[in-house]
Amino acid sequence: MLSAPELPESVDYSDLDVEARRELRSLPKDLAERIGRHLVAAGTLIDDDPEAALKHARYAKSKASRIAVVREAVGLAAYHAGEWAEALSELRAVRRMTRTDIHVAVIADAERALGRPERALDVAKETDPSTLSKDVEIELKIVAAGARRDLGQVDAAVVALQGPELDPNIREPWSFRLFYAYADNLAAAGRTDEAVQWFLHAAEADVEEETDAAERAAELTN
Repeated sequence: MLSAPELPESVDYSDLDVEARRELRSLPKDLAERIGRHLVAAGTLIDDDPEAALKHARYAKSKASRIAVVREAVGLAAYHAGEWAEALSELRAVRRMTRTDIHVAVIADAERALGRPERALDVAKETDPSTLSKDVEIELKIVAAGARRDLGQVDAAVVALQGPELDPNIREPWSFRLFYAYADNLAAAGRTDEAVQWFLHAAEADVEEETDAAERAAELTN
């Protein structure tokens, strides 16, 4: 039996997403609130300390393994912690439990991380893009292009990212990631001038400066 990791003082059950709280209602109230606090801790820690986040999520699973939001927390924390096989197992379970493809891009990327780019491509091919939100659809395209590149199909990776969304005038939350991936694959294909232009487009769209797009453009022009 897993022992409960210590909860940060700032963690409060009321911070849990309303939908997640609804899922936990099938549990006794005290248990639901205890599990909920560990889910909040996992979500709070996932970016800065994914290993700690995973401990909280695993503890929650040890108490409530039949609840999709708990399995989701384990899967995402495992992914951020580089525990690819665990992430894959948990997020596939979530997919079965919820019958949604919200995490399909993460599932495909975990396959890539496990050295199975062909399986990543199979995941992408088997998924109907019309059932996905636009951000998940774009992320899946990026992962599929990465899988093509893993297989040495660099030109195919470039083509895989082309489409109406690849427009420098578009400013959606996912735009900079798409532009960056396209630029990166253009650079790998030896199309340096085009790569520079798309890295610059990515830098312009990346208002939070989450990527090194501007630096990549500068490196390619030197």
